[in-house]
Amino acid sequence: MKNKILYLFASLSILVLASCSQKFLEEMKPYNQYGEEQVFSNETLAGWYIDRVYNYYFVAYNSPLKQLVGSYNDNRSRMTEEIAGTVVNFIDPTKTLQLPTDADGYYGTTNSSVNNNPYTRLRFTNEILTKMDQPETANLSATFRQRAKGQMYFLRALQYFDLVRVYGGVPIVLTVQNSSTTDESIQLPRATSSESFAQIVKDLDSAAALLPMQWENPAVNYGRLTAAGALAMKSRVLLTAASPLFNKDWDNSGSEKWQVALQAGLDAETKLTAGGYGLYGSTAKEWARMTYAQTGTFNKEAIMVFLFSNTQVSSAGYNNGWENAVRLPDYGGNGGIAPPKEMLDLFPLANGERPVNGVNYVDTFFFENREPRFYRTFAFSGLKWGMSSDANKNTWFYRWKASADATTATSYGNNQTNSPAVVYKMSNPAAASGTYAFSNTSIFEYRYAELLLNIAECYAAKGDVQNTISYLSKIRARVGIPSANNYGIGNLADKYKAIEACLYERRIELAYEGKRFWDVQRWMLYDNVSNSGNSVSKLGLQPINGTSRNGYYWQSKTFSEPKVDPIPAAEKDILIDPDAENFNTEIAKLKALYQSRFVMTPLDQAWDRVNGTPVSILFRPHYYLSGLAAAPLSNNPWLKQNIGWLDYSGGQGTFDYQQ
Repeated sequence: MKNKILYLFASLSILVLASCSQKFLEEMKPYNQYGEEQVFSNETLAGWYIDRVYNYYFVAYNSPLKQLVGSYNDNRSRMTEEIAGTVVNFIDPTKTLQLPTDADGYYGTTNSSVNNNPYTRLRFTNEILTKMDQPETANLSATFRQRAKGQMYFLRALQYFDLVRVYGGVPIVLTVQNSSTTDESIQLPRATSSESFAQIVKDLDSAAALLPMQWENPAVNYGRLTAAGALAMKSRVLLTAASPLFNKDWDNSGSEKWQVALQAGLDAETKLTAGGYGLYGSTAKEWARMTYAQTGTFNKEAIMVFLFSNTQVSSAGYNNGWENAVRLPDYGGNGGIAPPKEMLDLFPLANGERPVNGVNYVDTFFFENREPRFYRTFAFSGLKWGMSSDANKNTWFYRWKASADATTATSYGNNQTNSPAVVYKMSNPAAASGTYAFSNTSIFEYRYAELLLNIAECYAAKGDVQNTISYLSKIRARVGIPSANNYGIGNLADKYKAIEACLYERRIELAYEGKRFWDVQRWMLYDNVSNSGNSVSKLGLQPINGTSRNGYYWQSKTFSEPKVDPIPAAEKDILIDPDAENFNTEIAKLKALYQSRFVMTPLDQAWDRVNGTPVSILFRPHYYLSGLAAAPLSNNPWLKQNIGWLDYSGGQGTFDYQQ
C-alpha cells in the first residue's frame, strides 16, 4: 500500500510543475506512478523524490530580494532603506496590527494540508529521514542513504530557522504525524526560541557530518546542499541567536551565545578554506562578475547557490526574475529598481571613509570619488551597462519640462525613476533583451564574504576590536580599497563602534541580496525599545522609525517640447567604465555636464505614501516577530500567542520569544 505522503506529494507536484531548480531538477520525474516500496528501494526513484523536495523549498526563489523558504516574497526587503515606494503592512503608520488576522500567514494551516507550507515541507523531510533507516531502503548504498539524510537535515534546519525568525519558538515536529483532532500526542506546544535554535543547530551538525564539502559531477549536482553550507549556516543561526532580538544578555561581552557563535564561524572558516572555499577574485571587477562568471561550475565564494536556466528548454525551466526586474525600459526590461537617496549616499568614498555631505562629499555629484563596489552596485547616467546586442550600452536618467509652469515632465528613454540611478548589481552584461529569464546569473544565497562578516561581528560583540578590523579589512582589500587607515575603517573606539562598523559593512557588501531586513530585525533597529537593551542608542544609530525613503530627479535647466531632447547627443558622448583607464576622465565629463545642464529637483510627490499621503516608517515593537495567524490558532488552540498580539479569543498573548 502506498504511504499517504506519496499521495500528498503527487498532489503538490501539480501545483509546481511549471518551474524547477538546478540541473538535478530540470526534469520533474514521475516518481508518483510507483509504489512506496519501489520508490524507496531504488536510488533513481528515491533521488527523484528527494529532488522534488528541493523544488518545494526553492521553486519560487527567483530574486535575491525574496525571502522565506517555500513562499519567497520580497516584502521584508521592502521594509528597509534599500527600496522605497511600497509601504507594506509592518511599516505602515496608519495601521496597528495586533489581531491574528493581521499576522504573517507564513506558518500555514495544518500539517495535513496539500498546500506547500512549512509543516508540509517538514513532513516531507521527516518522511525521508525515517525511510532511510527502514529495511525497505536496504538496497540503497550507504553513501546514498547518508547523503539523503544529510540533505533532509539541512532542509529541515532551514525551514525551522525561517519559522523562528518569523515567529520565535514553534512546535518541533521530528517524525511523520497523521492529522487528528483527538490524538493528544501530536498536540505539541511551542518550543522556546532557545530550544528551537538548539534543534536547528543539531540538524545542521548532522547535515555537516553526512554531506560532502563539494558534490561530485557538478554538471548534475552543483547547487545541492553541502557540508560547507551547513557549517556556514550554523554560523548564521547562532549569530541570530546571540543578537538582541533573542538574547537579552547581548551587551555582555562574555555572553556564552557570542562565544558559541564565534566558534561556529571560525570552525566554518577553517573547514571551508580547507575545502577550497574563499573570497572569489581579488578585484572589484571580479567581485561584480562572481554571480555569472562561473555559472554551473564550482565557485569558491558560493556557499549556497541557486542556479537558473540559461536557455528556454521547456515550460519547466527555473527562470531568473532578477535580470528583468533591474533592466530599464530602454533595455527591454521591467523598469529597474531605483535606490533611495539614502542608499546612494551610504557607500564609502574611494579611500574607504564614510561620506559626510558638505564635509568630504557632495551629494549632487554622488557618482564622484566612490569606492569600487558603488560602481558595480548602481548604474547612473553614462555608466557602461552592456547587453548582448550592445556591450557598450549606457543609459541616462534625466527629465525635462516644456515650460516652467508645466505639470508634467518627459523622461529620457522612458526611464522614469525617482532616483538618478538604478540597481544593476548581479546583472549579466551578456544578457539578451526578451530572454532575461535565461541570463545565466545565479543567486548566491550565502557567500563566503558573509561568513567573514559574521565572524567580525562576533569579535566586535566580544570587545575584540582588532580582530573585528582584521576581518572587515579582508572584505575591503578584495575589492581594491586602499589599505591606509585600516582600509578607511579607522580605529574603532570600542565594541559598540565595532559592531556598528560590521552592520555598516554588511549594508555595502550584501546590498540588495536580501539580508538587510534580518540584520535590522535581529538588532531591533527600527526603534530603541527597552527589550532590545537600547541597542540603537548604544550603537550610535538613529532609529529607522520616523524616517522615509527619498529620491530626486536630474532635471534639465532648459525647457523643451516632450519629443525634443534638450541635451545634445554630442554632449552625452560619455561612457563611464570603472575598469577602463579613462574612468576618472569620463566621471569628470559627467560632472561638467551636470553643472551645465541639470539641477537636482525634488520629487513631484513623496516616494513613501499611503493612499496618496506622505508617511514615515513606523514599525511597532511587537512586529519584530509576528504573532501566529488565525488559521493555526484556530486549528491548534493549545498554541500560545506572542506577547503583544491577541490570541484567537481576543486575549493578550503570553508567549515570550526571548526565552
